[in-house]
Amino acid sequence: MLWDVDLDVPTGTLVGIVGPNGAGKSTLIKAILQLVPVLAGEIRVFGQPYEKQRSRIGYVPQRESVDWDFPVNALDVVTMGLYGKIGWFRPVRARHRQKALQALDRVGLAELATRQISQLSGGQQQRVFLARALVQEADLYLMDEPFAAVDAATESAIVQILKDLRKQGKTALVVHHDLQTVAEYFDYVILINGRVVAHGPTPTTFSPENLHKTYGGKLSLLEEVAQQLREKR
Repeated sequence: MLWDVDLDVPTGTLVGIVGPNGAGKSTLIKAILQLVPVLAGEIRVFGQPYEKQRSRIGYVPQRESVDWDFPVNALDVVTMGLYGKIGWFRPVRARHRQKALQALDRVGLAELATRQISQLSGGQQQRVFLARALVQEADLYLMDEPFAAVDAATESAIVQILKDLRKQGKTALVVHHDLQTVAEYFDYVILINGRVVAHGPTPTTFSPENLHKTYGGKLSLLEEVAQQLREKR
């Protein structure tokens, strides 16, 4: 459950959504996508209701929410990202598959295009869903824990893609857990714990004071991160 959410996210930024487990980070992403009910208020994407901007949004779900035993290969999954433009029950053309293959190449998986998704590693599966979002050529990307349980190479690849998206003027909202990399990865941060505790540019908002308000001093790593932030000031 989330309440007291009142914020505007600037376009063309990489936004980290940070908070303890159960704080509502994924709920915020799902509320934007209308996957959970919104009891009060309104959510607008680029100034319009979600229904009018659906085609401008790319989504990378949590790996745990995906049925990886579904009998499709990596290229099939990425091609699904084009269904909004192709139209359901309409044939997938060679040009569509070529576009999907280019997206797989962008995440370093072109050679595994025909591999069943169940046969991919966790990091490779995450890259496939990132490619599915990229092929949509969206303006806003919502990513729910894309760095969870991935190897260093995959994390580095995702970070580079995020930076490339920012150069293109795209916006990304990313649910993130590693406090030690927030300042490095994100321009803007939203700190959540049942409500929005603070939000704003990372250098001013990701502070020891706001971290303590968000986590209540319950995180063993908190003091270490807070000390690093103090030393950077």
